[in-house]
Amino acid sequence: MKINIKATNLKLTPSIEDFVEEKIGSLEKFTHGILEAIVEVGKTTNHHKSGPFFRAEADLVLPGKVLRAEAEEKDLYIAITRVKDELQTEVKKYKEKMIARRKRGARTAKRIFKIAEEAQSAGDKDLSRRQINKGI
Repeated sequence: MKINIKATNLKLTPSIEDFVEEKIGSLEKFTHGILEAIVEVGKTTNHHKSGPFFRAEADLVLPGKVLRAEAEEKDLYIAITRVKDELQTEVKKYKEKMIARRKRGARTAKRIFKIAEEAQSAGDKDLSRRQINKGI
């Protein structure tokens, strides 16, 4: 997985870069289909001294889908961790949907082959075509 990191109103230090790569890179163990991760970290303003002014946002590019998460916190590392947690939840949901879709397709294919075999054993080719076209 390729990880692009961008810093806004903040100097990107090696420790921040390593932390982002560790946290976002750990998402790859949930699904191996992640093509790219685009991460942006930074300060929302330069003049605030208190409050949630550190921001982290990330986009995960998957085949056919882009997952996105954002967080604002008092500490940059906490914001990055929150983004990772949100993306982890979204990746798990995505993976479950893909598994369900694959199973649903397999069930349909099995049903079609079963109908075709029954019609072939009965010698009725028109029956099997009609049932397959109906999706029964």
